[in-house]
Amino acid sequence: MTAKLRHIAITTPDPWKTAEFYMNAFGMKKVGETDSTLAIGVYLSDGVINMALLKYKTDEAAGLDRGKDFHGLHHLGFWVDEIHGAGAQVKDAGGTYFMGEVGDGNTFYEVKYKDVDGVIFDITANGWGGAVKEVTIPGGTADPKLRHEDLVADRKYLEKT
Repeated sequence: MTAKLRHIAITTPDPWKTAEFYMNAFGMKKVGETDSTLAIGVYLSDGVINMALLKYKTDEAAGLDRGKDFHGLHHLGFWVDEIHGAGAQVKDAGGTYFMGEVGDGNTFYEVKYKDVDGVIFDITANGWGGAVKEVTIPGGTADPKLRHEDLVADRKYLEKT
C-alpha cells in the first residue's frame, strides 16, 4: 500500500476565526465549508494538504473519548490507492476500525480507524479538496530524506517512563 498524508483535522470552537488565522499567518486558501450531520467547518489547503477546521455537533461524532468540546488536533487523513486493501493492512498492523464506510459512486467518503495509541486517522481513495495525491519536485524526488543519517535516539528513556 502507498499512502500519502494529505489531510489534517483540527477541532476548534470557531472554525471561521481559526481559518482566518491560518489564511493570514500562512497564506492557506479556503477550499470549502461543511455543515454535515457530524460537524460544521472550513476546509483550507496549501496546495498539497487539506486542513479541516471543525466544530463537532455531538460527542458521538467527535468520538466519545474526546467529545464535541475537545479542541486541538483531532485526526489525520491518508490518501490510499485502494480502500479495502488499505483497511486490511491497517488492521494487520494493529489499527482498529472506528467509523465510516465507502460510499456508492463517486461520493466523498472517509473510513476512520485508530492507531495503536488511539490516534484517529482517515483513509480514502477519493482525496480531499485542495489536496493532491502525488507531488512532483522539479529536478528531485518527493521521497523524504533523513536529516541526520547517523543519529539514533537513545530509547532507554522509554523504559524509565
